Amino acid sequence: MQPTILNLEKIIHNYVRRLSSLPEAVYLAKPHPDKWSKKEILGHLVDSAQNNIRRFIVAQYEDGPSISYAQDAWVVCSNYQAYPIEDLVALWTLLNRHVVIILRQMSPAAAQRMCSMGSGQPQRLEWVAADYCNHLLHHLHQILDLEPIAYP
Repeated sequence: MQPTILNLEKIIHNYVRRLSSLPEAVYLAKPHPDKWSKKEILGHLVDSAQNNIRRFIVAQYEDGPSISYAQDAWVVCSNYQAYPIEDLVALWTLLNRHVVIILRQMSPAAAQRMCSMGSGQPQRLEWVAADYCNHLLHHLHQILDLEPIAYP
């Protein structure tokens, strides 16, 4: 789990300043009426952090929980388009620092516990954590118009 923790710390460190430097207009632009803006993508990452925090905690005391979420509904209900960008970046940062704390205290045995993310196959928490980092990078690269990173 240590490489994943270090990777997440590096992601937070490397991207928070970049996220903070984007102008509001860039965040608000929607590529298509039914596509998320960069602000809504960042909001989705906030939602993802919250749901993964729940997975990392609940799977340590429940056997094989299934924790999914309706990502489009979460983005709509949170109205991230109207959210102050400084607060959204701060929330993303703090939630991910909290994920780091949870992962750091997780025992090696707990990292092997299983969790389902909706209709998919159950996965070990260590896999969920590594996948979470890949998901973050995929969307951060979308927000910042960097080289695309494939994510299933």
